[in-house]
Amino acid sequence: MEKKTKKSQKQGMKQNGSQRIERKYSKDKSKCRITFWLPREFAPEARCIAVAGSFNGWNQNSHLLTRLENGEFNLVVEVEAGREYEFRFFIDETRWENAWNADRYVWSDYGNCDNSVIVT
Repeated sequence: MEKKTKKSQKQGMKQNGSQRIERKYSKDKSKCRITFWLPREFAPEARCIAVAGSFNGWNQNSHLLTRLENGEFNLVVEVEAGREYEFRFFIDETRWENAWNADRYVWSDYGNCDNSVIVT
């Protein structure tokens, strides 16, 4: 089992290899800023990656991750805190992938697959 450091616990970070999900809450705890970091290994040949989920009506174009010079991708999304959100990554407009480090996974009859879940 992965040992969490005090710093990662304090910042609400969940890591698996170099893929990570970081949560930062507003002072009043009503909003949560989620940062998705995807390593190059997640999709080495990807030109574009989007995150779609229950927080954006499963829109495949509204939340595109930024490709960094080192080949990693990242994106910050602000959502309402105290909720669970299903999501998946949409790579090059051709294939869907789950996060390696979601809080849990739930079955979707619509997609006939598991969806990643993040708890805020």
